[in-house]
Amino acid sequence: MSKEEHVDHLVTVLQLLKEHGLYTNKKCSFGQTSVEYLGHIILHKGVAADKSKVQAMIDWTTPKTVKELKGFLGLTGYYRHFMQGYGRIAWPLTQLLKKDGFEWGVAADEAFKILKKAMVSVPVLALPDFTKVFVVESNAYGYALGCLDAREPSYCIF
Repeated sequence: MSKEEHVDHLVTVLQLLKEHGLYTNKKCSFGQTSVEYLGHIILHKGVAADKSKVQAMIDWTTPKTVKELKGFLGLTGYYRHFMQGYGRIAWPLTQLLKKDGFEWGVAADEAFKILKKAMVSVPVLALPDFTKVFVVESNAYGYALGCLDAREPSYCIF
C-alpha cells in the first residue's frame, strides 16, 4: 500500500467516525517516523529502549538500601529483553533482595556496573516481517506472546 493510499484510508475512517459522532483523542498523531510507547521507541526498523530511561539507568547511583536496589532492578528488568543474559548478570544483585541479605560487595558492584554499561549499547529489536511465514506461540501463563521467523532466526515479544 502506498503512502497516498494509506492517507486516503485514514481520511475515510476519520470521516466515518465523525459522521457517527465519534472523535479521536487529542493525543492522536499521524504520519510519525517514531512513537514513544510505554518506555519504548517504536521505529520503522524496530523497537528500542527510551533514551531517557537508559540515561536514568546510567545516572543511577550505587544503591544503599534494598528499596533503591529494587528500583534499579525494576527499571533495568523492564528492558531485560534488550539484553542477552540479563538474569545471569543481575544474579548477584537479586541475591541481595533476600531477607537480611543486603550486603553490597565486589560481585554486586561488578554486576551493577555491567548492567549500566550494557544499557548504553542496547540493540533495536526487529519487528516481524509479515511477508514471511512465522510461528506464533503463547505461554501457559497467558500474559505474553512470542514469535519466531521461520526463515531467519529472530525473536519478538508482544
